[in-house]
Amino acid sequence: MSPFDVPHLLLRDASVPRSLIRAEGLYLPPGDVVVLDIEIADGRIATLTPPGTLAGEGVDLDRGMVWPCFVDLHTHLDKGQIWPRAANPDGSRAGALGAVGADREANWSAADVRARMDFALRCAYAHGTRAIRTHIDSIGQQPWISWPVFREVREAWRGRIDLQAVALFHPEAARDHAWLAALADLVADCGGVMGGVPYMEADPWDFLDRVFGHAERHGLDLDFHVDETDDTNAACLRLIAETALRRNFMGRIVAGHCCSLALQSPDNIDRTLDLVAQAGITVVSLPMCNMYLQDRTAGRTPRWRGVTLLHEMRARGIRVAVASDNTRDPFYAYGDLDAVEVYREATRILQLDHPIGDWPHVVTVAPSTVAGFGDGVIAEGMAADLVLFRARTFNEFLARPPQDRIVLRAGRPISRVLPDYRELDPLMERA
Repeated sequence: MSPFDVPHLLLRDASVPRSLIRAEGLYLPPGDVVVLDIEIADGRIATLTPPGTLAGEGVDLDRGMVWPCFVDLHTHLDKGQIWPRAANPDGSRAGALGAVGADREANWSAADVRARMDFALRCAYAHGTRAIRTHIDSIGQQPWISWPVFREVREAWRGRIDLQAVALFHPEAARDHAWLAALADLVADCGGVMGGVPYMEADPWDFLDRVFGHAERHGLDLDFHVDETDDTNAACLRLIAETALRRNFMGRIVAGHCCSLALQSPDNIDRTLDLVAQAGITVVSLPMCNMYLQDRTAGRTPRWRGVTLLHEMRARGIRVAVASDNTRDPFYAYGDLDAVEVYREATRILQLDHPIGDWPHVVTVAPSTVAGFGDGVIAEGMAADLVLFRARTFNEFLARPPQDRIVLRAGRPISRVLPDYRELDPLMERA
């Protein structure tokens, strides 16, 4: 029997990221990590104490790091894993849109979407993710296929991964008032989030007012794909903030991507970020996908990273997060819904270090809070959903891909066997 597979577990000498500890009355010395003993009983964290203060043998982690399980705020479970049958012809965003659109029309039956969602969730679960928000392509008749499947998958995965879904559609679809109203009813019935992709060429004010109106009618939160371009005139992030303030919108708003902001003038940046802060919008960057798609021209080295201004946002008190986005589809050819990979790459791409500070919040506290999945911290009384690593410091954690992790759910170790890509071969062959 595994030394972790016991009803009462004591983890000795655990190095916990300081910013992820919530413990009233417990002295936390300065530094990026704090060494603690963690007592687990009945599937919950019973006690956090300085090392050596609890009796019993326990498991000596030798200062290995312990994180809370992760939360992935922006994914696309419905389109993931289609790369073998729908590769991006040139790596561009236009190529991705065309390849996904053709594959959706040809192949996205309920059985196909369900199988690929389940495959993706098994990957995320094995890596240590406990909650996911996914965008669902909601175009034409696809919502009435994919949303019922999402609801089935959410029930099947209840207790392992908490799931939320966001309706993803474009302004042209939203011009059909009856269709948009029916979609909003479906999203509300499934406990989802309204969203969409506003862009400057398609009267964003009209689009935003319609989407905000349906969200208000049903009491739904909002989550948009925003300014995923290098066009410095793209200003939908600012328009979303202005719309939220004008309408006194009471729900939570997330804006994903926001790539073009990094290329705009300082005055435009300041004006936009002031409004975003005032409107209480959370911004999520998708660093791996953004670097893959943005500033791509054949035969030319990209000149910018494609990510948004997380440092400037956080300095204004704006909540920020990073997430996986697409996995093995035309928008991003790689990825495995591994939040550790996302955090490592985000640290390198966005320079989330020197100091580390509370940047670990971007895959834990921030996404968990905005999506309503809990606090995302390690605290007494919390479920013992933890990920254990051999790395003792952030330098060790970030320097080498940590493949040796142990994932505890309710204090018990889970199987970390990843699904084999060969399982998907029948779906690719039928296509």
